[in-house]
Amino acid sequence: MALAGRTKCALLLGVSVVVLGVVSAQVARAQAVETVQAAKPKKKRAAAPQAVFPEPVRNANAQIGRQTTQALDEITVTASKSPERAIDALAPVSVMTLQQIQGRQASTVGALVYNMPGVWLQDRGDEPSTSINIRGLQDFGRVAVVVDGARQNYQRTGHFANGSFFLNPELIGGIDITRGPTANIYGSGAIGGVASFRTKDIQDVLRPGETWGVDVNSMFGSNTARAMSSAFGGVRINPNVDFFAGGTYSTQENYRDGSGVTVSNTGNKLSSGLAKLTVRPADGHEVKLGTVFQEDLYSVGQPARPAGLPNSAGGALSTGTSVYATNVKNYTTTLGWTYSQPDDKLIDWDAKIYWNRTENDQTKISHNGVFSAAPTPFPSNCTPLRVAGNNITGCIGDQRSYRIDTFGFDVHNTSRFEFGDWRNAITYGGDGFRDDVSTADQNGNSNVTTPGGQRTVTGAFVQWKGNYTSLLEVVGALRYDSYELSSARNSTSGDRLSPKITIGFLPTSIVTPYLSYAEGYRAPSITESLISGGHTATSIGAGDTARCADGSRGYFCFIPNTGLRPEVGKNKEIGINLKKNDLIVAGDGLRGKFNLYQNDVEDYIDYNLFTCPPGSGNTGLCYQYQNITGGARIRGFEAEVMYDANSWFVGVSGSAQEGKRVQTGVGLLNIPSQKITTTAGVRLLDNTVILSGMWTNVKANTDLPAGTIPATSYNLVNLYATVRPTKDISVQFSVENLLNQYYRPYAIPGPDPGTGLAQNDVLWASAGSGIVFKGGLKYHFGG
Repeated sequence: MALAGRTKCALLLGVSVVVLGVVSAQVARAQAVETVQAAKPKKKRAAAPQAVFPEPVRNANAQIGRQTTQALDEITVTASKSPERAIDALAPVSVMTLQQIQGRQASTVGALVYNMPGVWLQDRGDEPSTSINIRGLQDFGRVAVVVDGARQNYQRTGHFANGSFFLNPELIGGIDITRGPTANIYGSGAIGGVASFRTKDIQDVLRPGETWGVDVNSMFGSNTARAMSSAFGGVRINPNVDFFAGGTYSTQENYRDGSGVTVSNTGNKLSSGLAKLTVRPADGHEVKLGTVFQEDLYSVGQPARPAGLPNSAGGALSTGTSVYATNVKNYTTTLGWTYSQPDDKLIDWDAKIYWNRTENDQTKISHNGVFSAAPTPFPSNCTPLRVAGNNITGCIGDQRSYRIDTFGFDVHNTSRFEFGDWRNAITYGGDGFRDDVSTADQNGNSNVTTPGGQRTVTGAFVQWKGNYTSLLEVVGALRYDSYELSSARNSTSGDRLSPKITIGFLPTSIVTPYLSYAEGYRAPSITESLISGGHTATSIGAGDTARCADGSRGYFCFIPNTGLRPEVGKNKEIGINLKKNDLIVAGDGLRGKFNLYQNDVEDYIDYNLFTCPPGSGNTGLCYQYQNITGGARIRGFEAEVMYDANSWFVGVSGSAQEGKRVQTGVGLLNIPSQKITTTAGVRLLDNTVILSGMWTNVKANTDLPAGTIPATSYNLVNLYATVRPTKDISVQFSVENLLNQYYRPYAIPGPDPGTGLAQNDVLWASAGSGIVFKGGLKYHFGG
C-alpha cells in the first residue's frame, strides 16, 4: 500500500511538472513578441520616513552577484497587521527568509526556527508534526499557528504536547514569528505569540522577466538513509493571471541518536502538494485561491527496550508502549481578496476565508503494556487467546481516529490620514473560526482523553498607529473576543476586551527604545473544559481504584470544568531596536532587537490530580483542568543581533526565561532551556559560494515540578555550504550535530499517575538525531 501511494505521488508530481512545462512553453511562445509586464507589487505607505536600506530580495534565485539583505530588513505583518520591516516593528519579531530556508536543508519545521530567541520545540522523533513553544507557553492554542492565514488547531491528548501541526518544510516560503500577546489583534488565544508560515508562491520561482519557471530540488542524507525531492513551477498566463503548483516527497529510516542507539519508529514517508491561482480583476485588486495537501505515513510509539541501553531508563523502566501505524492527511484551502492603491488612503483591504482539516487514522500494530493471562481484563473481542491488548489502548488490529475541521475568516482594512504633525493609520476588522472535533476508538480510551465537540471563537479589533514627526510612534489597540464550547454532555462560553499600548521613541534613529503593555485572551479548549469519564486501567482489578459518576472505572476520573475561566496574559515589555548602515565598511549593516518582558498569566490553566470530593459521584482520584490560584508569571530576556559586511557576517541570538506558579513558586513544566546561538559565515566569488556555521549552546532548565526529568544541556553545531556554479544550478551541503551529541531538548513529565512508571515513549522518542550529512542539488529552468 505504501509503495502504491509512493508511485501515485511520483506519477502525479511528474504529470504536473510536464503539463506545467508544456503550458508554460506555449504561453512563452505566444508572448515572445510582446513585452510582458510583471504584476505590480502591492504598495504600502510607510507611516514615517525611514532610513535607507537595501530592498529585500524575495527570490533566492536572484542572489548571485547582488547584495543580500538581513532577515530583520524583511517585511512582517504579524505584530500589527500593518506591513513594516521587522527591524522597525515595535515588537519582538523574528523573520526567516526563503534564502535562509533553502540553505538549511531542513527535514522538520523545528530545524528552521530552533535558533530564534524565545522559540522552542516540543517534538518527538516518531511524530513528524511540530509543536511550538514561545516564551514558555504552548498547548491548546496558546501559540496561534497559521499557514497562509489559516489556523492550525489540531490537538491530540497523549504522552505528547497538547497542540501540534503538520507542515513539510519544503513547502515553506517564509516564516514570521511574533513573541508574546503584543500581536493580540492577529487572532484569539495568542497569549504566547503568533507563528505565521507562508507557503511558496510564484514570486519564489520566477525571475525578473520570466513568464514561466520551474525549480527542481533533491536532497540525500545519512543517519540512516533519508532523501527528498520536490518540483515547483509557475506561469504568468497574462499580466493579470498567475498559476503556481508543485509537490514534494521525502523518506527517511529510523535514525540513531548521539549515543549511537537507534530510536524506533523515527522513519517516515511524507508527500505534499500545493496549487495557487492568482487573478487581478482590476487595478489594485488581487484574488488568490490556494490549496495545500499533505500525507504523512509513519508509526508512533516506542517498543520495549532491553535494559541497560545507553541513555535509556534501563532496568524495570524499560517497558515500552503500544505502537500505531499512522496515516495523517492535512488539507488547507484559502481564498483571499486584497485591494490597495497608492493614492487611496481610505481603503487598504485584506479579506480571507479558509478551511483546514487534519485527520489522523491509526491502527494498533504492537502492544507493550501490561498483559494478564485472565480473559476478564480485556474487551469482549480481545482475549489472551487471540491478540494482546488492554483497556487503555485496545487490541492489536484495533483502529482509532482523530479529526478536526477548522472553518475561519479574517477581514481587516487600514485607513490613513494626517492631522497636523501626526501621520495616522487606523486598522480595523474581525476574525473568527469554528473547530469541529471528532474522535473514535474501537476498544481503547482515546475518545475519552480527546473528547469530540465544537468550539466557536470570534473577535473584532481596532488599532491606531500614529507617528509624530520623527520623534514618536504610538500604537494603541483594543480587541474583543468571545467563545462558545459544546459537546454531547456540556457547554460553556465567555467574552472579554483586551487592550494594547506601545510607545516608541525616535523611530527613525539608530537606536529606538520602546515600552509596551498588551493583554491576550485564550479561551479554554474543548479538552480542558469538557473532558469527562474514567481513564481506563490496563485491566479490571489492576489499579482501577476509581469509580466515576458515569459508571466507568479506572486509575482516575476525568472531571469536566464548565466553569473554567479563560486565561488572560498581561505582558509588560521594554524593547530596543538597533539599526546602522556603513558602520565599519561601506555597505555593511548592523541590526539588533533586544527585549525584556514579564507576562503575568491570570487564571493560568493546568491539570490537577486530587482525591475526589464526597458527593460528586466519583470515588478515588479525580483529574481536572483548573485555574491555578494566583496564576503564573513568566519573565525573560531575548536578543537578536546580526552584523553583515556583505562578504562576511556574524550574529548572536539568545534567550533566557523563568516561569513559576505565583502562589507556590513551583516552576512551570514548559519553560524551555536557556540558549545562545552564534552564526557566522562568508560569501565568496560574487556570492556564488556561501559558507556558514551555527553553534547553539543550551543550558537545561531545572526549575521544574517534582518528578520531572529535565532536558539535557548540550552544544549543537551545524555547518552549511551553498555553491552556485551557474545561475541555474545550486549545490548544497550540510552537517547537522557535528559533535554527534546526545540531547533531549525538553523536559519529560514525571511518573504516570496510574502506573507509576516514567513516560518512556517520550523519554526515548524525544532524543534528537546524531550526526547527519546532507547533500542536495537544485536546478532552475524557465523562459
